Amino acid sequence: MKKKVTIIATGFLLVFLLLFGTYKLMNSRAYQLFGNITNKVETTQKVIALTFDDGPTDNVKMILPLLEKYNAKATFFLIGEELEKHPDEAKKIAEEGHQIGNHTYSHNRMVFKTLSYYKDEIEKTDLLIRNAGFKGEIDVRPPNGKKLIGFPYYLSKHNRDTITWNLEPDSFYDSASDKVNYVKENVTPGSIILIHPMYDNTDKVLETIEGILQELSNEGYTFVTVNELQDL
Repeated sequence: MKKKVTIIATGFLLVFLLLFGTYKLMNSRAYQLFGNITNKVETTQKVIALTFDDGPTDNVKMILPLLEKYNAKATFFLIGEELEKHPDEAKKIAEEGHQIGNHTYSHNRMVFKTLSYYKDEIEKTDLLIRNAGFKGEIDVRPPNGKKLIGFPYYLSKHNRDTITWNLEPDSFYDSASDKVNYVKENVTPGSIILIHPMYDNTDKVLETIEGILQELSNEGYTFVTVNELQDL
């Protein structure tokens, strides 16, 4: 009886460890089993990448003037379905010299899917990005940063990096001032900052973006695209 209980307990422990390991791997911002993943770049230069996820939406029209005001370049990880709805906004992003990244077509989680599914999600969105006029290297960011084995494997086979982040103020704070302070206190040269500005119709997201631009510019930081950051 004691031996049977031990076997059952060991089985439960192994299942728990497997599930826990899978969860940690899926959510890791700095590690994956295949290919390259970048959540920041090691550099002594005071440069950082400001990245925006989702969209494009009409909010692009308010974000771009802020970036121009601070002579900042940013990377927009856009969703294929939204690119089809807002092609003009995407074209404006490309025209103003910002980078457009691939945030998949559907924004579904890129876990427990087939390789053909990943291929379709990426290639459809790549085409829409090219149609918007972006000519640079197209980086990829999985929705919510979640990936396991298949998605990184597909990207690695096509020499594509996974881009994540090391600062995400939206996940920890609600007020614009708290978000700006969080970034200011934790930023380092080579940081990649994630903001979700596309579906917020309040002034709070614009206050956050301008606060980050202003505070870090005052500290001597320059805002570059992810591609530029990786080329250092």
